[in-house]
Amino acid sequence: MELSRRTPTYHDMACEPASATPATIGQLLAGMALFGSSTPLSKIIGEHFAVFTASCLRMAIASLVLAPFVWFLTERYAAARRSDIGVVLAISAFGMVGFTATMLFGMRLTTGVIGSTIMSTTPAVTAAAAVVFFGAAMNWRKAGALALALVGVVAINLLRSNDGEADAWLLGAALVSAAVCLEAGYTLLSRKLSDGITSLEATLAASLVAIPLFVVLAFMFDARPFDFSRADGFATGALLFWGAATGGLAPVLWYNGVRKATGALTAGAMAVMPLSALVLSYVLLGEPFRWAHLAGFGLVFAGLVLMIVEHAQDTKKDSEPA
Repeated sequence: MELSRRTPTYHDMACEPASATPATIGQLLAGMALFGSSTPLSKIIGEHFAVFTASCLRMAIASLVLAPFVWFLTERYAAARRSDIGVVLAISAFGMVGFTATMLFGMRLTTGVIGSTIMSTTPAVTAAAAVVFFGAAMNWRKAGALALALVGVVAINLLRSNDGEADAWLLGAALVSAAVCLEAGYTLLSRKLSDGITSLEATLAASLVAIPLFVVLAFMFDARPFDFSRADGFATGALLFWGAATGGLAPVLWYNGVRKATGALTAGAMAVMPLSALVLSYVLLGEPFRWAHLAGFGLVFAGLVLMIVEHAQDTKKDSEPA
């Protein structure tokens, strides 16, 4: 999940009353579908571009898309607090730099279906991290979601066909799992932001901070930094879409949707992301469908449903008068 998918603060939601208009539903679903496309796109981009070069361009493109929306839809950091600076820096390091790099390296080695399945475990991993590091309460829904996520990931790796690349697939799956942990980390970090900074403002700030970091990493580790001579039109289009749509437009759609939607609707829309990632893995990557995929993905998706119910229940409790 991107930063803007954090639980919206009062400042995010105060502009308009919750409603379930077709436009609001469309924004939530479109935002989640675009977020989901990031997983198969990461495989295309990781195979055609140097990792840190591509990541730098993604942040730059996303920032260009986000900037006008931040200008017109927010108070432009006027209400942000000094404490938010450190949080944004940490989010940029873990959520932008760490997550993007491990995701691209991992998707180079594994398949879109496996990557999509592992990424679908993010809500359960985030909930478990909140229990360990923030003392959140554990209940049967969180425990069940985590168990289903773990079993599902193991199942989809064990049931895949043996093509002689087991070590590479396992390393790729491990890197994507590391990306999930980093994503969970910056999702929890985002909860430390004050109510004076919106999701869009924080996402833009973290993206801008990540750009110079990726420039340094590109010149340190990329064999051909900022060399695009070997990229074809399809890969270049994927990179542009990855930055503009998943990094820029998707947060805007989600931000506008959560300001107007009920907590239950917001939670339910999250189911679209893994479905989008899975379907696009077949469409964009041309990966063959296997019934074994449904076994692993189905288990993880069942865990996601439990987390959606948990999130809806938490939102309902928060909205009840004391």
